[in-house]
Amino acid sequence: MNSFAVPLEDIFSACYQLIARKAWFQLVRELGGVEQWANLPGIVHSRTDELALPPFAGELANLEAAVHACGAMQEQLPHRVTEKTLNPSLRIFNLHWQGLTAALESVDLKNFSPAAGAETVLVWLDPRQGKVRTRPATDNDLLALKIIAEKLPIGPTAMEHGVAVANLHRAVDLARNKGLILVPESLLVRDRQRFVAQGKDFERFLKPRGFTLQWHVTQACDLNCKHCYDRSSRQAVSLERAFRVLDELESFCESRQVRGKVTFTGGNPLLYPHFDDLYRETVKRGFPVGILGNPTSRRRLEELIAIQPPSFYQVSLEGLPEHNDFVRQAGYFDRVMEFLPVLKDLDIPSRVMLTLTRDNLEQVLPLGEILRDRADIFNFNRLSAVGEGARLLMPEPEDFRAFLWEYQKKAGHNPVLGFKDNLINIIRDEQGRKPFGGCTGFGCGAGFNFVTLLSDGEIHACRKFPSLLGNIFRHGLAGAYDSPAGQLYRGGSAACRGCKLLPSCGGCQAVIYSLGLDPSQDRDPYCFYAQAPRQSV
Repeated sequence: MNSFAVPLEDIFSACYQLIARKAWFQLVRELGGVEQWANLPGIVHSRTDELALPPFAGELANLEAAVHACGAMQEQLPHRVTEKTLNPSLRIFNLHWQGLTAALESVDLKNFSPAAGAETVLVWLDPRQGKVRTRPATDNDLLALKIIAEKLPIGPTAMEHGVAVANLHRAVDLARNKGLILVPESLLVRDRQRFVAQGKDFERFLKPRGFTLQWHVTQACDLNCKHCYDRSSRQAVSLERAFRVLDELESFCESRQVRGKVTFTGGNPLLYPHFDDLYRETVKRGFPVGILGNPTSRRRLEELIAIQPPSFYQVSLEGLPEHNDFVRQAGYFDRVMEFLPVLKDLDIPSRVMLTLTRDNLEQVLPLGEILRDRADIFNFNRLSAVGEGARLLMPEPEDFRAFLWEYQKKAGHNPVLGFKDNLINIIRDEQGRKPFGGCTGFGCGAGFNFVTLLSDGEIHACRKFPSLLGNIFRHGLAGAYDSPAGQLYRGGSAACRGCKLLPSCGGCQAVIYSLGLDPSQDRDPYCFYAQAPRQSV
């Protein structure tokens, strides 16, 4: 943009409307020429009293000058960065007047009257939209800018100030979404020849910014569930080796330019003898931590909170009391009902998970009503008939389809009902609604934005069926991820290629496997999408 060719009245349009004409022309004369436009705010400040200008005119002129300068920086913004950095166009103003940004967006300023009071305003060029933004800064904005500008380590900073690691990451993510911060592009990318993103609604499922390690730190468990995927004897990881796992995760996330998350599970992860030491070290390294476990005592939760509150705590129920206790353990339903209020009281986000079978299909929605005010979110996964689960029955496909329609309908009236099963996207598409992220936020994320680590170091694409990628202590996380098996699992089924829902769906590879089919070739037998291809390609 050639600043010299733009009239001062256009650069400072709000000031031009609010300043009396005689005073305006006096300011212009003192400026000495439009090419000196950047000096106008200083002149306005120095002449406010003498020319009886609005008391806020100098600060408003500063904002308008910044808007004009940012608009000229389109070609100066880097297309790619190698580390998180502040947007170079960003200007931060600590003002003495509140509401000045409204003047920049209004055509008629006859009744414009800002209030005296401190306000921090941000002006920047949004790199994705190519538009200049002016907004009052939120606390999260300022927090994120401080983290990036001062290169503060997320983990230690969170622990020092007693805030959640996830909240600091979230603040940075929000700033990134606004364009205040520039971040490296994720190097975890779907194979575009297989995952055809048909439209912007599906493009967002091709490149995750996060990577989750679901870590089974121990096989020890205080339950004996009838659908357990794995009761094999595996040695619990030593603390020394556990720290090596964190080294691997840090290295992997840095090299792929993604943010790592850890979900501890088991068995029951709290039975791992070194859990607190591992939990503390994981938080210290800046990884948000979730827990998939069983109910525990309030005192035990308070011990964890003293280190860092978990980003969520998930327990499982398999239906109404009689059926649940048959599957899990006598009295377990009541244990969960007593535990959920403790999580709420301690401000720990709560999740409840159910494994869907033929026997509990009709119990899901009644259980959702029971959990309406007790849990933050209630989800289900279809049974993967492996391990102990091979003894249970899966729903009939037509019954499952009818259930999904009813579940989707009820979810509009019960906020606890969450969406996780990928096939819900079929219904959303038929209703003309945007897709949701499915099982891992990216459809079937097995071996893509999610892997499972077992206590002996085995890495699987998904915990719900045998999907070995390698061993973290022999091959490293990157080696296992990049292995032929890793490429196979994240490639999904050949029978789904060409389906527009694939980036947010892909069915369930565990279900495909447990029905004796090939996850790399066969379609999820429960899929009922009329537009999906019927033949392998």
